[in-house]
Amino acid sequence: MFRHVAVLITSTLLLSLALATAAPQLTAADGQQEFRIPETDDGLPGAGPIRRYDWFRNLWTARRTDFAMQVESKQGAVVFLGDSITQGWGPDLRNFFPKVNVANRGISGDTTRGMLIRMNEDVLALNPSAVVLLMGTNDLEEKAEPETIAANVELIMAELKKHRSDMPIVLCQVFPSSATKSRPADSIKKINALYAAAVKGDAQVTVIDTWTLFANEQGDAKKEEFPDLLHPNGVGYAKWGRALRPILATLGLTENQADNFKPEEGFVSLFNGRDLTGWGFRPTTEKMLKSRERWRSRDPNAPPWPVVKTPVSFDGKKSTPGGRYIARHGRLVVTTPSEGRRVQQLWTTREFGKDFTLKLEFRATPNADSGVFIRGPQLQCRDFVLAGPYRNLTRYKAQDWNELTVDVKGGVAYCTCNGEVLEAEFKVPESGPIGLEGDRGQIEYRRIRIRM
Repeated sequence: MFRHVAVLITSTLLLSLALATAAPQLTAADGQQEFRIPETDDGLPGAGPIRRYDWFRNLWTARRTDFAMQVESKQGAVVFLGDSITQGWGPDLRNFFPKVNVANRGISGDTTRGMLIRMNEDVLALNPSAVVLLMGTNDLEEKAEPETIAANVELIMAELKKHRSDMPIVLCQVFPSSATKSRPADSIKKINALYAAAVKGDAQVTVIDTWTLFANEQGDAKKEEFPDLLHPNGVGYAKWGRALRPILATLGLTENQADNFKPEEGFVSLFNGRDLTGWGFRPTTEKMLKSRERWRSRDPNAPPWPVVKTPVSFDGKKSTPGGRYIARHGRLVVTTPSEGRRVQQLWTTREFGKDFTLKLEFRATPNADSGVFIRGPQLQCRDFVLAGPYRNLTRYKAQDWNELTVDVKGGVAYCTCNGEVLEAEFKVPESGPIGLEGDRGQIEYRRIRIRM
């Protein structure tokens, strides 16, 4: 993890005073707040570039004056803080989040230091229910180092945490662009790595892999989604919106209605939609321990896997300890691990020895990795387009609900996703439980049912 100690300590100590000096001043003419970019960097928080082009000065003043007029109506909003990519989504974020009070606080051309300066009035004054961050690309154009950019983002998150220690923060990785835009792939990847290191182990921050979501094989933006290799078009915004919706749902900000689904005749539910009754942790097997050691030998910095010594039941509980698995509005959610990756397994307390048909629906955030255990062996259940292994599916719906069906006859399972074959002869033991793995990203499961 990076730490420019002297810069960060100095910036943190000066932050409150500097934000105050950058605060808006009332005009004598009409009493409205007039926002102007400070003429110099003296006493300002953070480090790196602050843009002062004439066009940007005018836009900064106009946007922030408009923001100030919305403070009352946007109380408790989900605040989107960013630059032109965020601003271009429009004031209602193209209605991607119906019934959610959203506040678009993007300013085209802004840098991370500029966003730090305007935190008090544009973000904290709204008492947000959550904040979504996408920032850093303009700093690169102004030749800022990745370490400087990431240090500013740390200061932004520190202000958010100081305002409310339990406020959810959603950190989007910097989108790919192009070296022709002064935003080479290697620099963006380094920024994203520094972001991840800065928030590792921080349960208040959820990181979304928007880099893998958009990058081509060379690590650049795709023309069909970013026509100018910097700003998304309608297709790009739709993908970003779909990536965010599952996270906002898990945070309780949307999709809060009960799921009234009733299993088909002959099927019984394995998940009641309200709590984790019928599910629990099983003792860690020798096979799992050996797998963990192989993983750690390849990656010494990999987080340890939780070891379970005795069975644990979660009957009547809405969450496992630490909140990795939660029951919320008909969904069994495997939440994003704060470490970036953490392998964990939840199992039915019941075992199944007869032939059966298992059906469930799942929704994965970009590049998320999970799995469904069929009497023990794991069937990969992921964001297949980005994480594989079934990349050629034509019916898979990215960041949307998909149906997984597993028909077990004897020791063989026939597995499909939305009717397309994943595995035609998946070998399984004679008896065993059903399980759900967590690894990276967020996976939601619902309507888990079985017919025997």
